[in-house]
Amino acid sequence: MNIGEVAERSGLPAKTIRYYEEIGLVRPVRSANGYRAFRMQDLHKLVFLGRARALGFSIEDCRTLLALYEDESRASAQVKSLAEEHLAKIEDKIAQLRAMQDTLQTLVRACHGDQRPDCPILNDLAKIDGD
Repeated sequence: MNIGEVAERSGLPAKTIRYYEEIGLVRPVRSANGYRAFRMQDLHKLVFLGRARALGFSIEDCRTLLALYEDESRASAQVKSLAEEHLAKIEDKIAQLRAMQDTLQTLVRACHGDQRPDCPILNDLAKIDGD
């Protein structure tokens, strides 16, 4: 398969596929004229990487997951541990986003949104801790 075909089948942009090749996540064979020739195993890796990235795993996590996927002697505990760490990061990020949402909702409710210059939103943003 050429890069256009593998891009279509994997759902990834060609630019992303080239990047994954550049950083060594996939290694398509090269023909004598330098064109990439993707094998079915490359397509499987690209689909795997696309799904892992869609779940928010970092490139380095993807590298680790891919190595574990290819290692048939792996312990699933390694995979679970990595996924649990990632899940904890997601949960922390959600908590941060909820706190941001609560603060912003409070500020929006406090702002009259009229023609007066007084604005609790701007006052809060300008506040120095301890004020």
